Amino acid sequence: MQRLVILVVVVVTLFLMHVGPAGPAFAKEVIKLGLVTIPGSAQNICAEKFKELLESRSDYEVKIYHSATLGTETEILQQIQMNSIQMGVITDGPFDVFVPEARVVGYPFLFADYQQVDKVLDGPPGQELLARLERAGFKGLAFSENGFRNLTNNKRPVHTVDDVAGLKIRVMESALHKELWRLLGANPTPMGWPIFTELQQGTIDAQENPLSVIANYRLNEVQKYLTLTAHVYSAHIDVVNLKWFQGLPAADQELISKCMREAAAYQRNWNRTNEAGFLAKLKEAGMTVDEHPDLASFRSKVAPIKNMEIFQGQQVQDLLQMFLKAAQ
Repeated sequence: MQRLVILVVVVVTLFLMHVGPAGPAFAKEVIKLGLVTIPGSAQNICAEKFKELLESRSDYEVKIYHSATLGTETEILQQIQMNSIQMGVITDGPFDVFVPEARVVGYPFLFADYQQVDKVLDGPPGQELLARLERAGFKGLAFSENGFRNLTNNKRPVHTVDDVAGLKIRVMESALHKELWRLLGANPTPMGWPIFTELQQGTIDAQENPLSVIANYRLNEVQKYLTLTAHVYSAHIDVVNLKWFQGLPAADQELISKCMREAAAYQRNWNRTNEAGFLAKLKEAGMTVDEHPDLASFRSKVAPIKNMEIFQGQQVQDLLQMFLKAAQ
């Protein structure tokens, strides 16, 4: 009898330790989110805001893997497809390997300003692109942003497109960006991020990125010249593994989507509010800045891209026409 009493006490004690005063102590579900940038960068601003919003409204825990600890953006997308991680805040460029239509967002000189960006991406064309990502196993939740991309190099001032000739430039792992810089006369090298060491060692002469990236990664230390080309608008596409997402309760799906939309809107505002400050910081750091390059020469040189193979195929063409019409 004494042994039975002891056994009952042990079982009850273990049960109480498990359930606690408020009921069963189930472990929180962890959502793994990958990105390549360092804390304080545009992608991290979105990811951290999403984490803050979702964790404050649910029992989910969001674990952010930053600074390319999971590899390049292409590798992170592959891991999302396999559900080894669930989410990512990823630059639009690498998506074109998985869904060719994604490259229409980066069509050169498509957008004149941020107001036009919001009209198109938050409207039917952008939402159609997010829907098409499902073909590759992604659920597109929202667009956050890098911003308009600008050229830096360590060789010479660039004012007209002729000054680009021969520059060894790092581009994203994207067919569009590779062809774009070939048309402009450079020697493009697709390369994952980050690239500070390659610039420092002279493996590449140039790169192109929004002002926030150039400033946060101190590229002024290895790049002397900045040209405000704004040749491409660079979005982030905030995605989740489609199958995992569809397996969640409907209320959870809506909550995760809502939190990411809010985080993306917060991050876009952050980027635009701070853009002038990023430019001032780069000037103060000693970069030679051409604020008014001959953009007509750039536009003329890239005009043939519309007829190149990367924009052929009915699905790509249909979406491109939708984007071009909406951006008018």
